[in-house]
Amino acid sequence: MILNDVTLREGDQMPGRDYSIDQKVDAGKQLDELGIAFIQSGFPVTGEKDREATRRLAGTVNARVVALARAVPGDIEAAVEAQADVVEVIIPVSDLQLEYSLGKSRDTVLDMARDAVDLVVEHGATPHLTLVDAFRTQPEHLLKAATAFDDVEYLTLADTVGARTPVSVRALLSELSSDIDLSNIGVHFHDDLGVATANALAAYETGVGKADVSVASLGERAGNPALEELVVGGVVEHNDSFGIAKAQLVPACESVLDILDESDNADPRKAILGSEVTEHESGIHTAAMLHEPSVFEPFDPETFGGERRLLFGAGTGRSGASTVLSSAGIEPTEQRIEEFLSLLAEVGPVDEDEALALAETDFSATDD
Repeated sequence: MILNDVTLREGDQMPGRDYSIDQKVDAGKQLDELGIAFIQSGFPVTGEKDREATRRLAGTVNARVVALARAVPGDIEAAVEAQADVVEVIIPVSDLQLEYSLGKSRDTVLDMARDAVDLVVEHGATPHLTLVDAFRTQPEHLLKAATAFDDVEYLTLADTVGARTPVSVRALLSELSSDIDLSNIGVHFHDDLGVATANALAAYETGVGKADVSVASLGERAGNPALEELVVGGVVEHNDSFGIAKAQLVPACESVLDILDESDNADPRKAILGSEVTEHESGIHTAAMLHEPSVFEPFDPETFGGERRLLFGAGTGRSGASTVLSSAGIEPTEQRIEEFLSLLAEVGPVDEDEALALAETDFSATDD
């Protein structure tokens, strides 16, 4: 499975956001260095900002730059004029979307999509097609669209309102796999139920060829599958990084957040990128992890360019204090352990290097 990063488009659509052209281009370059296959730059018909960002990225990055377009000629023309490598045409397919968002019949919309896809090809770009609200659409209607558009590189099924969980995702994709090649299918999930990344992994396990992701889940409402979570999950569970440079993952994602002025909005408890998720202070944890970090870690943060922090303070137990003293070359007598625990409770929490320095300074010359 390859990845299409939608941070620049989805993130920009969040309330109160207005990324500049330079922000989009600079963030896109960071994503490109990770090895992302596709970067969705924006919606060119909405204005010059997205047109120029698309144009500049398309002439700079190795990734293929994707521009979004509705199935109307003006959208297609704007995306092509912005020099997008891929024009991703979006059409509604669920009964709800057809009636209340567009007010047109399914056959009419499919005819519009055919004209739009053909226009993309006429202009020399590559067409992709996304079916909006696909996961709340009857399978027979999805199969009809897949058959009618077997000439597009990827047909993406969107869980537009984040209404599905891994069980229903697997069920639908497995049913479709009897009639279509899932390697040409993409998926687009939202995190409204908190399972977007899990849904993307479920899609991968059924054989889907492409998934949309965003850094730190930036995107409308609860966001999209987190790029960093999907990559780490793929490596841990399947030894597959989806073409992403693992060692650069965390630094690159942090750079994207900085460039987009999103760092202050990142939850410190957010998986992978959160500042607190690789910190450990519990006495039981730190004592064991001083000897073998994997005892309380699902993965080594350094594999993905991150770092762990063992903290020592009021919660440090006797075993952890004893290990720190021993590491500092100090015999961990009962008295020294008690005194060291009192010191840590007073000045902590401190990291491992600071704890070692405290031990060396305060106890190296101390006798019982």
